Amino acid sequence: MLNLVIIEDEPAIARNLHFSLQEIEETGLLATLASVKDAVKWLSEHPQGYDLVFMDIRLSDGLSFEIFEQVSVNSPVIFVTAYDEYALKAFKTNGIDYILKPFDEAALRQAIVKFRQFQRPAGREGQPGESDPLALIGPTALQQLAEQLRTNYAGFKQSFLIHHRDKLIPLATKNIAWIHSINEVSHAHTFDNKTFIVDFTLEQLEAQLDPQDFFRANRQFIVQRKAITEVGFYFNGRLILKVAPSAGENILVSKARVPELKEWMNR
Repeated sequence: MLNLVIIEDEPAIARNLHFSLQEIEETGLLATLASVKDAVKWLSEHPQGYDLVFMDIRLSDGLSFEIFEQVSVNSPVIFVTAYDEYALKAFKTNGIDYILKPFDEAALRQAIVKFRQFQRPAGREGQPGESDPLALIGPTALQQLAEQLRTNYAGFKQSFLIHHRDKLIPLATKNIAWIHSINEVSHAHTFDNKTFIVDFTLEQLEAQLDPQDFFRANRQFIVQRKAITEVGFYFNGRLILKVAPSAGENILVSKARVPELKEWMNR
């Protein structure tokens, strides 16, 4: 049995990931962790006993790379994320594979095959073994992988086909002001004050929307750049986004994500 740890802040994505992995081979899920803080605590208390970690990169309280700065991760890591720009950095940790969301069974199966190859005994000195994932993959292959990820990720959604009343209608992404997840159901609100249910989770939508135009503010909201009318200061280093049309509630950006928001808005 393959003993897994899943570090993912979207419960639906974590469940789907585990279910898909069980279809590939017998697995035991030791823990599902939703934040950097929770991951550091669990890994500190369980330094051994897990075979493989599946890890999102953007978590509710920061980037998962912060985990490696605070605790030893003693097993290989497969990153599952909506973003391609972290690929090289991922492989400089314990990363042995990097899967873009929305993932499919074929990508997961290939990652498990790579993990099994990675388990082979270390070779002679100077050859890649269990403790050197970067050497196992090689710098040239990393560059090629990053380029391939960028190529595969270039086709962002221009519209979604929406079930609305008794019809199917196209919803252009340029008309979406913000998307709000309520009980794991994604509600897209347009600039002309209409709301539609989109049949994807926020994590899946992140992978399909152009990051030049859309920003994941928190676990409940994705906002379009053109909808943001003001950015205000909030408690504990957080920011608050004001959007038009109004979302009817505060859209908060955590302190950990403030630098990323500023960089995004300065592009």
